[in-house]
Amino acid sequence: MSLLHLPHHDGSPLYLSDEAPSLGDRVTVRIRTSPGDPVDAVWLRTTYDAEPVFHPATATAEGDAVWWEAALPVHNPVTHYRFLLVRGSEQEWLTGAGLVGHDVPDADDFRLAAFPSAPDWGRDAVVYQVFPDRFARSAAADEREVPDWALAAEWDDEVCFEGHDPRTPMQLFGGDLDGITEHLDHVEQVGADVIYTTPVFPGESNHRYNATTFTEVDPLLGGDEAYARLSSAVHARGWRILGDLTTNHTGDTHEWFLSAVDGVDDPHRAFYYFEEDGTYACWMGHGTLPKINHANLDVRHAMVEGPHSVVGRWLRPPYDVDGWRIDVANMTGRLGDIDVAHEVARAVRATAAELREDPWIIGEHNHDATGDVDGDGWHGTMNYSGFSWPVWSWLRDPSSPARPFGRPVPVPRRDGATVVETLRAWQGTLGWRATASSWNILGSHDSARIRTLVGGNAAVHRVAAGLQFTLPGVPMLFAGDEIGLEGVNGEDARRTMPWHRPDEWDRTTLAAYADLARVRRAHVALRRGGLRWAHADVDTIAFVREHPEGDVLVAARRAAVPAFALPVPSGRHVLGSEPGGQDLVRGTHGVEVPASDGPRVDVWALENG
Repeated sequence: MSLLHLPHHDGSPLYLSDEAPSLGDRVTVRIRTSPGDPVDAVWLRTTYDAEPVFHPATATAEGDAVWWEAALPVHNPVTHYRFLLVRGSEQEWLTGAGLVGHDVPDADDFRLAAFPSAPDWGRDAVVYQVFPDRFARSAAADEREVPDWALAAEWDDEVCFEGHDPRTPMQLFGGDLDGITEHLDHVEQVGADVIYTTPVFPGESNHRYNATTFTEVDPLLGGDEAYARLSSAVHARGWRILGDLTTNHTGDTHEWFLSAVDGVDDPHRAFYYFEEDGTYACWMGHGTLPKINHANLDVRHAMVEGPHSVVGRWLRPPYDVDGWRIDVANMTGRLGDIDVAHEVARAVRATAAELREDPWIIGEHNHDATGDVDGDGWHGTMNYSGFSWPVWSWLRDPSSPARPFGRPVPVPRRDGATVVETLRAWQGTLGWRATASSWNILGSHDSARIRTLVGGNAAVHRVAAGLQFTLPGVPMLFAGDEIGLEGVNGEDARRTMPWHRPDEWDRTTLAAYADLARVRRAHVALRRGGLRWAHADVDTIAFVREHPEGDVLVAARRAAVPAFALPVPSGRHVLGSEPGGQDLVRGTHGVEVPASDGPRVDVWALENG
């Protein structure tokens, strides 16, 4: 099913003159229609202090398109807008979620935020996630004593992950920060340029999300000096490093919490939500993770506000992190009838902006982040709902036990057209800028591995990676994906990197990741371009990434499929996830995208104009 004839608008440079305007500006917005589409008029509808206002658009024919242009006043911090298309007596709305023939609520409107956008380096990045305990051990790790809470594990031991095994968070494999520093050449080989580690604070678990303090690095990881060495080594390569901070809770052995428990009159008591009987709010019923009360201004000052807060401390020398991934961002500052989440997000971002010229702040959010990412808080989110789960549903092997966390059953296997509609709906809900600044993830330390999701099929895995690097958003891969590591859930996914067993690596997939990173950097359309869906059927998804500096066509196939035609220019083949690939030659009715004999992704640089 060809889709290129449909009316189109998105937040990319071809359609929007300024993605980060100031209040009071007027921004030129454009919509593209087909010359064969009998559109009589287009009206831009926006909301001015929540009141609908219509602005006329003017039409100009340019080649194979009709461009409708209107001026959008930026009157509110977040400006909602949509387009009304008139064809005789018929009317349609074009919203962020696509075309609809009836009146719909504003939830899916395009939106334009009058706040600074995410830093350029973040938008251009390839992020590599490391779970320190399982990535690599330096020689110094052998000299460290195993703490009383831990169960020492050998590097080749299996991870305990079945059911609610009490050993799971206690298994300590001994990976450390110097181990990461020693393997940065591998990260470079993958094509990544941002290192994101899960927490480095001390905590009585291997994941360290139950911090005992925020003032130092866990000695088991090498301490403050090792983190400073890692940061220096990363920056020496011209890369960036992101920290991981849990703003929603601490551990029950955290120094603040211990003070709060010891004295009902202790100031730290108000840092948490205590009841008169001594019980307290905690994350999802886990008593070891007491929830922080961000309605209290003292804890907010200690945690997120100002250069001497936890957020600020690690952005300064000698650690110099370039930003934060905020754990449980969706729940931070929210409990029952209390909701100060936006205030916390704004404080984190303001503190980062005070200390660094171009910090990047990403919030963990595993479902609908609508409203949380279009202001002056989180730049984007870990886009599970808007990317991971739709891609999983297209590529999942029916026999795979992998399922999205929190869901009692695996995602169903869906066809390409349905997945395109899902991706379009989420893009409309989150907004273009937030989508482009969010992380495209195929898995993480909290989820199954993509290789397990696709039933071990390496070619289908590479199709998933192709979508990760070519759809709007920033690719983030979990260390080990690039060599084909497996895992049926988040705990099992935290397997150790088999550095000493290189014969087990899937080097074809490793090379595919490197090629994808190279092509993404070579074509600005893949980092900053718009998104026009071109074709979708059961086993095929194709789209064009548009940019004034050049367009790119991407075709992803999950199985063997026949050739299909598209009304696009000729194109030079620049990447194939499997051997083969040929240039596109334009004929009378466009180009013919070649048939595929199995799962593969192909990318072509189109000859614009």
